[in-house]
Amino acid sequence: MAKKSKSKKSSPPALDEAPPAIEDDELVDDLFAQLDARDEAAKQESSQLLHEMQTAEVHEIEAKQDSKARFKARQARKAAVLAETFSAGDADADARLEKEAKDEERDINRVCDDLNVKIHEINPDGHCLFSAVADQLQLLSILPSAQATYAITRATAAAYMYSHPDDFIPFLPSAHDDGGETAFMSPQEFKGYCASIRDTAVWGGEPEILALCRAYNIPIHVVQGGRPPIVEHNPSGANPPGKERVVRISYHRRMYGLGEVNAPLLQFRAKSHLLQHYNSLRPRSVRAQIGQAISNILPS
Repeated sequence: MAKKSKSKKSSPPALDEAPPAIEDDELVDDLFAQLDARDEAAKQESSQLLHEMQTAEVHEIEAKQDSKARFKARQARKAAVLAETFSAGDADADARLEKEAKDEERDINRVCDDLNVKIHEINPDGHCLFSAVADQLQLLSILPSAQATYAITRATAAAYMYSHPDDFIPFLPSAHDDGGETAFMSPQEFKGYCASIRDTAVWGGEPEILALCRAYNIPIHVVQGGRPPIVEHNPSGANPPGKERVVRISYHRRMYGLGEVNAPLLQFRAKSHLLQHYNSLRPRSVRAQIGQAISNILPS
């Protein structure tokens, strides 16, 4: 009996048109490359947009800041640059500053001897000019003792300047000087400047001396080292005839370059003008002070 032959199960035929694996990988890589390119472009666009938004925000903040804030920020930047650039061990600079301070002290004392006055030390802070003038105004019986303070003279100077802007704005550069261009203060900046003179310890200088001279209607003579030895500020702008009551103060560019001062600090203060100081000049003797007081009481 013949054996029945078993039929073999046939396996499914192979797919003849299956894409090569290498072509499939290249397609995937190409797709990812396109996606990456789009992502990078999107990132750059987002980064640029974020930068523009941040820049606009900074400009908006700066535009809102008043002149006092901008001035403080600019001074802080300058101070930071100076602090990073000065040499802490410059012996020649130390010697030069000390010599300048001694020469200045000698010149001022020589003028004081001629005027028969002596230096009355004023606290070395931002109020020194206004305190020195207040001391003189009390000595001349223009201000009573209770009002002979820097707060009073600051307020007086600020009020006079604010009410006479045309006399002072031409001498006050704008706070917008970062571009290297010098311009006059705007009315808003000038208002902020006057407020800082009245309310803060910002240093006073020539504009404030002129304002005090005119507000109190009295000459202010500033004794200094160098030339001229006396700088005269007169209410009318001209030298007054004869001898009149005069406010006398001394101006020191290098006074605090003497004594036990840390050398690096000394160099920094010299570069940043922090050695400038004003003192009051009082009559040298008690007899002279009595004579001055009597002359103030007698009619001129």
